[in-house]
Amino acid sequence: MSGFIEALAVLFTPTCLLYLMLGAFAGVVLGSIPGLSGGTGLVIMLPLTFHMDANLAIATLIGIYIGGVSGGYIGSILLGIPGTTNSIATVYDGYEMTKKGEAVRALSAATVANFLGTAPSVLIALFASNWISAWAVKLGPWEYFSLMLCALTLVITLSQGNMVKGMISMGIGLLIAAVGYAPICSTPRFTFGSYYLFGGISFVDVMMGLFAGTTILLEFARDSKSSQADIVKISRFKFPLKDFSDNKVNAIRSWIIGLVIGFLPGMGGTLANMVAYAQEKSSSKHPELLGTGCVDGVIAPEVANNASIGGAIIPMVSLGIPGDGACALLMAALTLQGVQPGPLFSTNEPVLFNLIFLAAALAAVGVFIMEIVGMPLFPALLKIPYHYLYPAILILVFAGAYMNSNNMFDVFMMLLAILLGIALQYFEIPSAPLILAVVLGTNIETYLRRGCNMAENGWMSFFTRPVSLVLLIVTVLSIVVSLFGPMLKKRNAANK
Repeated sequence: MSGFIEALAVLFTPTCLLYLMLGAFAGVVLGSIPGLSGGTGLVIMLPLTFHMDANLAIATLIGIYIGGVSGGYIGSILLGIPGTTNSIATVYDGYEMTKKGEAVRALSAATVANFLGTAPSVLIALFASNWISAWAVKLGPWEYFSLMLCALTLVITLSQGNMVKGMISMGIGLLIAAVGYAPICSTPRFTFGSYYLFGGISFVDVMMGLFAGTTILLEFARDSKSSQADIVKISRFKFPLKDFSDNKVNAIRSWIIGLVIGFLPGMGGTLANMVAYAQEKSSSKHPELLGTGCVDGVIAPEVANNASIGGAIIPMVSLGIPGDGACALLMAALTLQGVQPGPLFSTNEPVLFNLIFLAAALAAVGVFIMEIVGMPLFPALLKIPYHYLYPAILILVFAGAYMNSNNMFDVFMMLLAILLGIALQYFEIPSAPLILAVVLGTNIETYLRRGCNMAENGWMSFFTRPVSLVLLIVTVLSIVVSLFGPMLKKRNAANK
């Protein structure tokens, strides 16, 4: 309880509040612009947080995270282009409402849905994380290895796309994580005689290249600016009381979907957004209206993608496994501060642990107020000239890579990461397994070797411990179902 009170005291200092709200504002702006996202802001800020106080650094990044997820609906509704991948399904009805002259109604409903999704989910996550941390402390290296392997597998099997490509992405990530001194025995690997590689490839360089650099270059090449923002005129926020009274079940169901999917490693708001929309369409009393400009189709995905925030934070702080890409960046920021997320996080760093959840809840309130007050200005956000915005962000990316270690080697590694990101896009290889593999790679190897060394029967101990065995069975089943499930469906369909 003392950690909770201390976190409140830290959070409500003028400096911390200012950093949190500035981060939230930056997140909303970046999230609203198609092609960018709050993740871009997190990547840019990541190297800057190394020299900041830990509390201020995390408060700033949390603000960007919440603002980025919340701001994605602006581009989806006004342009028909998702501001972020978390708001893909919002386009289906949100943009149709704009074309029908109901842009304010759609924006108002999405604004309230964002708040109702975020604030309760992070407060629930606070209590759930404490409980999971208390349970996770009792686990050994065998269970942690199986848990992280299961998390990697789920990212591959639950993500859309070719499973083989997911495996390739994971393999590249594990290879990147293997560079440098090996854990436990400290044998140098893949260093090629360069002392720059003895410490491994910086996670910051990889993320800045894959997230910011690749995104900016590809979006600039596509020139996705739309002139529709010049036409739309937005009036003031109107509280959508009737819309939400008619969608109580829809909002609650979508919130549960978002929280649960957010907990699955690597899934996050994109999948929650799509699943909640599909579920609303299948259970609606008027499914034929979904996709034609129905407010139900705005509320469902926006509640879900914001509820996924709380779900994604739970495994990050309690198990040391990021729930989505943004949480992977938050984990990197904590590591830069010398803090290791996991079962002992709430015990070793009680103030910072509580600060994460309280900052997220307060950021949700701040973003809610910003979006209500600033709604008439939304079209102006979408009219920012891309040919000015993108070069400015690229400069910040290069500066951040250099500041990571104050040498040009990190800049070169970031450039290689950009080339890798472009190659992944070209071959349609998902980046989520790679990111998670880079984050968890060292820990997976460490727990595997510790488990083999600490037990008399070596690797067989992973199958003799009940929790570890269950997780390994889930891992195998997820692969089998993903491989043979589509084949069985096709065979059943042919038989019918």
